[in-house]
Amino acid sequence: MKKSNFISLDSLSLQYLDGNSELIPLMTPEDEEKINNEDLPETLPILSLRNTVLFPGVVIPITAGRDKSIKLIDDANKGNKVIGVVSQKDEAVENPKAGDIHEIGTVASILKVLKMPDGNTTVIIQGKKRFCIAEVITEEPYINATVREVPEAKPAKKNKEFQAITDSIKDLALQIIKDSPNIPSEASFAIKNIESDSFLINFVSSNMNLTLKDKQKLLETNDLKTRALETLRYMNIELQKLELKNDIQSKVQNDMNQQQREYFLNQQMKTIQEELGGGNAEELEEMKKRAKSKKWDDKVSEHFEKELAKMQRMNPQVAEYTIQRNYLDLFLDLPWNEFSKDKFDLKRAKKILDRDHYGLDDVKKRIIEHLAVLKLRNDMKSPILCLYGPPGVGKTSLGRSIAEALGREYVRMSLGGLRDEAEIRGHRKTYIGAMPGRIIQSLKKAGTSNPVFVLDEIDKLSNSHQGDPSSALLEVLDPEQNSEFHDNFLEMGYDLSKVMFIATSNSLGTIQPALRDRMEIINVTGYTIEEKVEIGKRHLLPKQLKEHGLTDKYLKLGKPQIEKIVEGYTRESGVRSLEKQIAKMVRYAAMNIAMEEDYDLKVTNETVINVLGGPKLERDKYENNDVAGVVTGLAWTRVGGDILFIESILSKGKGTMSITGNLGKVMKESATIAMEYIKANADEFGINSEIFDKYNVHIHVPEGATPKDGPSAGVTMLTSLVSLFTQRKVKKSLAMTGEITLRGKVLPVGGIKEKILAAKRAKIKEILLCEDNRRDIEEIKQDYLKGLTFHYVSDMKDVLKLAITKQKVKKAKKL
Repeated sequence: MKKSNFISLDSLSLQYLDGNSELIPLMTPEDEEKINNEDLPETLPILSLRNTVLFPGVVIPITAGRDKSIKLIDDANKGNKVIGVVSQKDEAVENPKAGDIHEIGTVASILKVLKMPDGNTTVIIQGKKRFCIAEVITEEPYINATVREVPEAKPAKKNKEFQAITDSIKDLALQIIKDSPNIPSEASFAIKNIESDSFLINFVSSNMNLTLKDKQKLLETNDLKTRALETLRYMNIELQKLELKNDIQSKVQNDMNQQQREYFLNQQMKTIQEELGGGNAEELEEMKKRAKSKKWDDKVSEHFEKELAKMQRMNPQVAEYTIQRNYLDLFLDLPWNEFSKDKFDLKRAKKILDRDHYGLDDVKKRIIEHLAVLKLRNDMKSPILCLYGPPGVGKTSLGRSIAEALGREYVRMSLGGLRDEAEIRGHRKTYIGAMPGRIIQSLKKAGTSNPVFVLDEIDKLSNSHQGDPSSALLEVLDPEQNSEFHDNFLEMGYDLSKVMFIATSNSLGTIQPALRDRMEIINVTGYTIEEKVEIGKRHLLPKQLKEHGLTDKYLKLGKPQIEKIVEGYTRESGVRSLEKQIAKMVRYAAMNIAMEEDYDLKVTNETVINVLGGPKLERDKYENNDVAGVVTGLAWTRVGGDILFIESILSKGKGTMSITGNLGKVMKESATIAMEYIKANADEFGINSEIFDKYNVHIHVPEGATPKDGPSAGVTMLTSLVSLFTQRKVKKSLAMTGEITLRGKVLPVGGIKEKILAAKRAKIKEILLCEDNRRDIEEIKQDYLKGLTFHYVSDMKDVLKLAITKQKVKKAKKL
């Protein structure tokens, strides 16, 4: 049943009577009899209702907003106050005609008319009896029609079945009023006080939640008993809906009560926390929500819940709260058990390596072999790779290419100058400013637990009173231990076994032996001149043009010019200096373009000299043999191979030997060994032994500002001294390297490839090596060896036979 009887007309707005309105009593049987005896007028003004149906005996208020309706009500109120009320077929029709209204309606009498402040007219009407429109007479200014009465078929007064139906309607109406929270309880008094059966049926029908169509159907039903049965059926349906609705609301109410209780308690807790120094409920809730999506095992999950509960009990104003929040944020940010899928397409990996790096065939082959093993084993427990070689040869960028080939995230951590063990393992939470180590931080940044992790410059780790970081790396780089890597800040083991670690190093000597033992060393050697030219043409020039906002149509740098830059302006194993020189050439073009001046689009050798200046390193390419005691040696440095000049000179004295050139202990010992060997075999070499007592010997290695050490200059010093003492020339365009012993043996040395590349840069034609270094030469590509002749020796005498000529130098000293 509906909440109210105030049904709108036209505008459908609900308007309520004010408190001064007269009380309208319910219809009694006497009133019903009086209405039935009244005569029906032949013609009636017809008032159309949009959204309701008027039943006989029922009193309803309506609001008229249309001009026609207001005029009709005003005219009727001045006259006999009787109108015909019918409902519209379509409530959307604004100006209904004869075809837009139903034929069956109810005669109504106007009880009261109220003029509202908004201009509308509210009228209270009471239905009397039903009628049928016979003929519409006029439609203006409102509808007038001839009507005829529609009599009702009523059952006998003592019909028990009809009486039972009306009693059921009354009981159901009272039950609906009781169960519905929207119907005021006063309505039950009205139902109980209705004496007329027909009025009861009409009153209930008028107030039920039925559609306009269903109400019109009830109004048009002539048989009162049939109408009563239909009304009872509708009431049963409404009662069932109401019971179901109340049942649902009851369940929802229970849930809401529980939620409200929890909300109330949470609000109280929040208020208390704010009084204590701020609330953190939203922060905690967000952390719990994020934790549900993490792939944690039970151990980690339990630990997180415990730490979260600890944070919940903390006052947000204390310093420990921030540390605890950072700790939990780290837990949530780390990629626990989250792995990217590997792409073990080795052909694709080879294409990527060839695209990014020219040359380095042996290195790329070894990397492909390494990836092949990983593909077959599907396991990361394999040796940690260490790319060892001079700067600028592409060690770090090889790591990036491997990451791209595998489809993994790339992480780089520079270890140069690292001297605090906490940088690797992190600080304990108890310290102010505590934070995790850089290993854990890098994994957090990567977002996966199996990135390619490049440990750059591992040879440049240093020690201090704060611990030894190289020792902390032992656990990181041990496949048998790093599945439970312990970070002091994290306080839990983290699995690093799926991480692919690649270390880079310029020198192996400074790496801790235990750490070096955990890595597989891959020697990344320097580039030949031809390789540098190709790298400059394919990679460096396009890169620099792009960085300077130019394209290849603004500068043409040919291979001969790049080769001139390599030979005259760079001395390195890598290509960093070459890139700097090419950048200068590009800046030359950029400056002229910006200043709108003419320049040589196609670079010539003269242009190179004009831009870069005169060649700076040509002195390294040639050293004549006109002076006794000057010999070219081959040395290995951290920036690759280099040629080394050793000079010796005699001066009158008491037979002392001086050594200069910022030499290390081992190199000085080599000079002493060479001197003593010569003294012991002076007769065999044709040297007067009196020289050793009457002359002082001074050995010098140029570029005195550069520290030098190592045993590989032994044969060079020996040759220099013999040349000095005999005043014979050293063979032209010859360089040598090798360690010597007091017994006259020549021992093998390392860095052979770098030394050979240095010899080629210096235009050396012949190289003297130890016999045991022959295997090193055989491993080098034949392209690197073009134009070189190798002499293999095992004894010092063989060295002197090959290196010292019989030709005396010009202006030789008379000793």
